[in-house]
Amino acid sequence: MSAGRPYGGGPALHRCVAGDPARFAEEYWGEAALLSRSADLPASYDDLLTLDAIDELLSRRGLRTPFLRIAKDGSVVGDKQFTAGGGVGAEVNDQVRDDKVAALFASGHTIVLQGLHRVWPPLIDFATQLNADTGHPVQVNAYVTPPQSQGFAAHYDVHDVFVLQVAGQKHWTIHAPVFADPLRNQPWQDRAEAVARAAQEQPPVIDEVLRPGDALYVPRGFLHSAKALGEVSAHLTVGLHTLTRYHLAEELFALAAQRDELRRALPLGIDPSAPDQLSEHLGEVVTALTSHLDDAAAEAVARRLRRRTWSGNRPDPLGPLAQAATIRDLAPGDVVRWRSGLRHRLVVGAEVRLELPDRVVSLPAATEAAMRVLCEGGEVTVGELPGLDEDGQLELVRRLLTEAVLVAAK
Repeated sequence: MSAGRPYGGGPALHRCVAGDPARFAEEYWGEAALLSRSADLPASYDDLLTLDAIDELLSRRGLRTPFLRIAKDGSVVGDKQFTAGGGVGAEVNDQVRDDKVAALFASGHTIVLQGLHRVWPPLIDFATQLNADTGHPVQVNAYVTPPQSQGFAAHYDVHDVFVLQVAGQKHWTIHAPVFADPLRNQPWQDRAEAVARAAQEQPPVIDEVLRPGDALYVPRGFLHSAKALGEVSAHLTVGLHTLTRYHLAEELFALAAQRDELRRALPLGIDPSAPDQLSEHLGEVVTALTSHLDDAAAEAVARRLRRRTWSGNRPDPLGPLAQAATIRDLAPGDVVRWRSGLRHRLVVGAEVRLELPDRVVSLPAATEAAMRVLCEGGEVTVGELPGLDEDGQLELVRRLLTEAVLVAAK
């Protein structure tokens, strides 16, 4: 975080942590678990998910694997125990069977609805906003646990998590890490013995019951387990796929492939297992890498990270038929807005370049003033954009509608 620019959070983050977002950023982000009680948060989570909504997802939405997992005592049930063919006209073999799910849940199994940020509209919007608030890609799962049941034993995640309690009560136990800041290829199973020992022997840093409307922040690496109490418990697990300094290192090394001296082959006959044969070449590689790192430009690294991370969350859904009608019927006086959640960067030079997650849109230099207004994200009336006559505005807006950058304002 830059000096003099305290982190201000955003509407989605304010629903996940109580208090000053700048304090959260400085004292808790990646460092410590935090419990926020419902009384200190702006609203309950009934608008995001309810038990009735979970029943609808499981019975009427045609869910398929991998959007559903079922587990008990840390063991995941095979898909065939709760899926089957979809029936006439939908002969796929992995659609969720609501009756089988009901039987498993009644016998004490935990239901895990995965990827709800792709299938449930309120959570699509919430994840899009949280991604904008934090800069880190977001996923949302829901865990539904029968009374007095535990779905998973103590473990750690390789991403940061906000737990949002939707219904019922769940007792959470959080322990300090046995391995701090794990990367995505460093799962808890690699340290299962140390995790189990720490969960049994070390005092917890949080040992509390979450009730509807409460929230819990768990940084990656922190051990956690949870048990439902006397009624059905449902919570959202909002995972942030944390961008790390190692991501910067990966991109720096990927850029190193442009250096001729680093692409050169090792000699014929070399024994790569012999340190004495490698030492000379390692020294040359270190010298070349040092030179590369000294020359590395932040712009080159940022360009690679944009391609890698901007696609982590999709922007606000748009209706293809409605979008086509907006393009066809566009006229002066129509109101449009930037598509929420669409990551972008505006570069102005001899032409205007709009960098998007998967492509670059090139526009005439004369569109600069209009593009700056559009990129601010508010509602804009066609005919009132600066720097272009009416025909020019229609041409620009129609182009950006076709590129799915703009949508009709609701």
